[in-house]
Amino acid sequence: MQNEAAVLLMTEQDLEQVLRIEERSFTVPWTEKDFLDAIKNDYYCFVVSKFSDGEIVGYCGLYQSDTDAYITNVAVAEKYRRKRIAEKMLNKLIEIGNLHGIINFTLEVRVSNKPAINLYKKLGFNSVGIRKNFYREPEEDANIMWLYG
Repeated sequence: MQNEAAVLLMTEQDLEQVLRIEERSFTVPWTEKDFLDAIKNDYYCFVVSKFSDGEIVGYCGLYQSDTDAYITNVAVAEKYRRKRIAEKMLNKLIEIGNLHGIINFTLEVRVSNKPAINLYKKLGFNSVGIRKNFYREPEEDANIMWLYG
């Protein structure tokens, strides 16, 4: 039995596993170049949830703009969902963000993604509006959520 996964900063060595999760989680996935550009940029921060054997089971990231941050991606491998992995990664990401002067965090989530919306509410995010037709494949509105410091 594996120990609890650690939440660590993402490195280039993590990308192969991250891309597999990304491609299985999103209909319009980020590319390897998207992730490489992000993790090399001082304004982005990505973390992974990784077991001691090196298996990555999730990741999330943010883009910082002054004291605000936009959470870009949150994904957990399907067999590890509903095990509080996303919650632990987001708490770590917010903690790191706070250390870098971030006060407020925002994100969009598909209006149909009730488990994610419930998680974000549990973490203190509030719904502030809807972005019409924000997502494609399939087209869907986004729930705009903010966590204010």
